[in-house]
Amino acid sequence: AFEAKGLDYRYLTIRVRQEDLPAAIQAVRAFGMRGINLTIPHKIAVIPLLDELSQAAEIIGAVNTVINENGRLIGENTDGKGMLVSFAENGCQVKDKHLVILGAGGAARAIAVEAALAGARKITVINRTVEKGRELAETITCRTGVEAQALPWTLGMPVPGDTDILVNGTSIGLYPDVGSRPEIDYNSITPRMVVSDVVFNDPNTRFLQAAAAQGAQTINGLGMLAQQGAVNFKLWTGVEAPLQIMEDTLKAEFGLD
Repeated sequence: AFEAKGLDYRYLTIRVRQEDLPAAIQAVRAFGMRGINLTIPHKIAVIPLLDELSQAAEIIGAVNTVINENGRLIGENTDGKGMLVSFAENGCQVKDKHLVILGAGGAARAIAVEAALAGARKITVINRTVEKGRELAETITCRTGVEAQALPWTLGMPVPGDTDILVNGTSIGLYPDVGSRPEIDYNSITPRMVVSDVVFNDPNTRFLQAAAAQGAQTINGLGMLAQQGAVNFKLWTGVEAPLQIMEDTLKAEFGLD
């Protein structure tokens, strides 16, 4: 993407041990880096080391992107933003919709919060550890005013009948565990629902295959991956990302047409 836009940027993968995170963040300032992405286990630990958080990152309680504005480090979370843009790209808007999300971990949390900020009518969090799901639901209601509830995840449970958008926010189905899918009642999925998955490797997950068999529109995880990358690109460079090139590169990576 940088090459396509003629930008003299480089994107480097750097392994940072947990105990070295404070020094690494100081290096962002010292080296004049424009920004970074962070993965587990740094998404929460980095917060006290930053100067500012976006509204979404503050509510989510995790950061996956940092922007360096003249030495001032701003934390952002682009996972949920990427998923919502992917929804819109596929003709699905979250405003006034009931979004049901499986899981309450990092990706699920980001998507649920962004959906609430975008005007969702209701958020339902389904999680095996009900206390974690309840904490997320309460945070959403308190911080955004959107109605949110948590349900315990029982094996083979039905999807709520008034669901508009169903999202698998867990890693179930991620390579090499491609034969797995979330254990819900797939017969409860209806053609009026939009069903999406954060898993992108393999993007044609068994979860989405089962939803499609019920007549639901499906959106795979590649869109979220490309769109959150495009959001990062714009935050760092101020330039619109060459999205088609990014999407084509991802498709080639996974052997898709």
